[in-house]
Amino acid sequence: MGDGIGRYRGTESKLAHWLRRRPRKTAAEAPSRADLLLATAAAGLPLAPAAHPVGYRCSCERIGCPTPARHPLSFAWQTQSTTDRVQIERWATAEPAANFITATGMVHDVLDVPLEAGRAALERLLADGVDVGPVAESGDGRMLFFTATRGTPEDEDEWWPCELDCHPETMDEHPGLRWHCRGSYVLVPPARLPGELGVDWLRGPEHPLPDPLTLLETLTDACARHADQFDGDEHDRHAVAWPTRR
Repeated sequence: MGDGIGRYRGTESKLAHWLRRRPRKTAAEAPSRADLLLATAAAGLPLAPAAHPVGYRCSCERIGCPTPARHPLSFAWQTQSTTDRVQIERWATAEPAANFITATGMVHDVLDVPLEAGRAALERLLADGVDVGPVAESGDGRMLFFTATRGTPEDEDEWWPCELDCHPETMDEHPGLRWHCRGSYVLVPPARLPGELGVDWLRGPEHPLPDPLTLLETLTDACARHADQFDGDEHDRHAVAWPTRR
């Protein structure tokens, strides 16, 4: 199965070629921030306001915030998250600079992988005719695959940890892969990160959410190949699989 990804090495990525050929929208044609947020909510993804960058710092008052511009504004974000159009418009108007997060494990999960691995996996999935749902790229080097949630399994041990999620003992099995499910969240586009980076849709929320298991094997394989690039330095390999920056 892994050979399908390797066959593109040394050649121009079809995905990269497609990205360059996509017609660029003018400022007048591009959807507004509010339109994008409302489209995300209309697709069933619950939203809540989040912090935003102020230069290289976070808009929150925490000194040395470890996740600048990447966390919700309220500790009650799980109960606050909503798809209500009026509430989201109210937040977007009151906090015009705010990012937004979407709470996972309610309607959807997110498979979060290193950007290079995600691009290779996406190219293969599309070539194989797999129904891929919404996909976002983050300027800090991650790709987010939005999927349907697994629901509540009878066996609680089936749940991965909620916070960004792979334990050190599972690094070799799932290198670089984070499964955001119950109790976790991710930023939704359009979002801004420190250093003039951002989070943007590659495939928008109009795409139906797939079963995560239809993507998991390809994503895991791509992440393993990505981690293999660091075989010469065990520390760097673990840095990819178990990121310490949140």
